[in-house]
Amino acid sequence: MKNEIGRSIHRKRGRALGVVELIAIAVGGMVGGGIFTVLGISVSLVGAYTPIAIAVGGIIAMLAAYNYVKLGVYFKDEGATYSFYKKTFPSTPFAASLIGWWVIFGYISTLALYAYTFSSYSISSFSFANDELIRKAIAGGIILVFTLVNVWSVKGMGRVEDLMVYTKMVILALISIILIYHSDTSLPTLFKNNHNITLSSILIVSSLTFVAYEGFQLVINAVNEMKNPDLNIPRAIYGAIVLVILIYVIMSLGAILSMSFKEIADNKEYALAAGAKEIMGNMGANLVIAGALLATSSAISGTLFGSSRQVSVIAEDGYFPAFLANRKNSIPIFAIIVMALLSFGLILIGNLEVILEFGSITFILVSWLMGLANLKIRDKTNSSLTIIIVSLVGLFTGASLIVYYEINSDIRQIYSTCVIYLVLTLGAWLFSKIENKKVAKHVYKKQ
Repeated sequence: MKNEIGRSIHRKRGRALGVVELIAIAVGGMVGGGIFTVLGISVSLVGAYTPIAIAVGGIIAMLAAYNYVKLGVYFKDEGATYSFYKKTFPSTPFAASLIGWWVIFGYISTLALYAYTFSSYSISSFSFANDELIRKAIAGGIILVFTLVNVWSVKGMGRVEDLMVYTKMVILALISIILIYHSDTSLPTLFKNNHNITLSSILIVSSLTFVAYEGFQLVINAVNEMKNPDLNIPRAIYGAIVLVILIYVIMSLGAILSMSFKEIADNKEYALAAGAKEIMGNMGANLVIAGALLATSSAISGTLFGSSRQVSVIAEDGYFPAFLANRKNSIPIFAIIVMALLSFGLILIGNLEVILEFGSITFILVSWLMGLANLKIRDKTNSSLTIIIVSLVGLFTGASLIVYYEINSDIRQIYSTCVIYLVLTLGAWLFSKIENKKVAKHVYKKQ
């Protein structure tokens, strides 16, 4: 009860974020380093069908978003994924704690990925581009910058996010349109040369692409700082996903129409920069690099903002260290700082490929659990049973295809991911046991 009263107090404070800022937070969380990596993988697997696969991935994300929107409007709790599950299934505290640990580590892993991608692009034109020590130092520096921005103020973070997100979208769209305009082939020709691509391959790529749409949930974490949640949660989430689908499809079209598939696969995240350089010279490459830096920067800022609110809520309930719940002017300063430190720690440890796979599987898994929660209380959330069932089937299929792909491409990634799950599960179990003892002791004293 005490925790619920505390959250109610937070809601009564000034609301600084409108729909423009909320869309920026969601788009910032989605268009990070993921699309640059996914693009190379997609082209190597399905060639000319990449835009279609990416669009289908967006449809899967939209189905997942439906459950988040319904639950977000109903509960209006910044704990989002964690709180939705805990409130829908109140008799399963360990499961709620487990989801909290999984989701937060997923966010920490994406922060590490975004920061490392930022550092890779920022020094890509220099002779020391392959120096790992410099890469990691710059990654730590960019995390520090946006830690300070998020600690500074909610309104200040919103304005910075607006500027970065909408600027990067213009840059990436402009470059992609120029690449399409200068293309020397057409989609029908590419489809003709890729006639052997199977539907299962397209669906595998669509599932892998889901991680590039991860981030729309961050809107709900800002419920205490937003204006008119009933209207702005659906507007921001659906609007952001539509914008991101458009930008991803345009980017993928620009790549496949202006470059050979081998060139895209070889260059991976640098594919757009390589294509732009060939057509526009150094100016084109620099524009893509600028877009990538803005993309990863806004993703770091938006992810820090949203996920730190969720950390604070979980800490209030006793499943994270208590000091992480402390706030100043509604800003969870300690949660922001600890998340920044842990993400930098992952960068120092390395093995970001395993971290990326963990993030992909985790976010699609918890999205499925949100569908299950919405299914249980669909009458309260006024949800369509048909859409919920379709989302559950689609997300389960997507998770299965990701596991299938990893087993056939590098099974060691699956083993490493399982180890991470085991460690996080142990942490969640220990904290749930401690919290249960506290509750039991409190009940005993009252008796």
